[in-house]
Amino acid sequence: MGGKLSIPLFESSTHQVVMLGLDNAGKSTIIYRLKLNQFVQPTPTIGFNCEKFRLTSGSARGQGFSLWDVGGQEKLRPLWRSYIRHTDAVLFVIDSTDVERFEEVRLEIQNLLRLAELPKHVPILLLANKQDLPLAKTKDEIEQSMCSGFESHLTTVLGCCAVTGEGLDDIFSILYSLILDSRDEVQEDYFNWDPAITVSGYLSFTCYFESNLGGRLLPG
Repeated sequence: MGGKLSIPLFESSTHQVVMLGLDNAGKSTIIYRLKLNQFVQPTPTIGFNCEKFRLTSGSARGQGFSLWDVGGQEKLRPLWRSYIRHTDAVLFVIDSTDVERFEEVRLEIQNLLRLAELPKHVPILLLANKQDLPLAKTKDEIEQSMCSGFESHLTTVLGCCAVTGEGLDDIFSILYSLILDSRDEVQEDYFNWDPAITVSGYLSFTCYFESNLGGRLLPG
């Protein structure tokens, strides 16, 4: 008694992660760097692209990730809500050099947080990309500028460079840790609401979990 309830629903080894961000932030470059371990000159993503990963080392060893790269052009952003409905985490990529668009980034993040489709407690990892360029704002500056209003979402800011791969080595381990922590928060919220651990309590929790973190399928 007093320990965390062990529920098979938590043991899924494939995690859905949606990658969002404005156009030209470097999302596709990041996904190809992670997939191929080399720089690939991308073309703008029209619609979405999905790549699958299976970790063979580190704290996320054995875990699978489906990484959904969704187009960031303004006309495509209304589609974001369709992809976040059942995600386990959001990866939001920011061009650290494009200060003129920081306000646009802030507005899109705020709009994202307001969407009813974004399950409560889904963690958000901000990737401050293009850290290799001389005009890039630092990770700390990005965090200070962007991270307000995230109270119900675990948030981490990570500096990276998609061209060289710097800062991306541990991205899946960080995502996995954030996902586990977010699920712990959902458990705690539920048992604060109804601490009775019974069969009916388990069923209620399952419904609560699904409504707050969603299912496992994304649009294909």
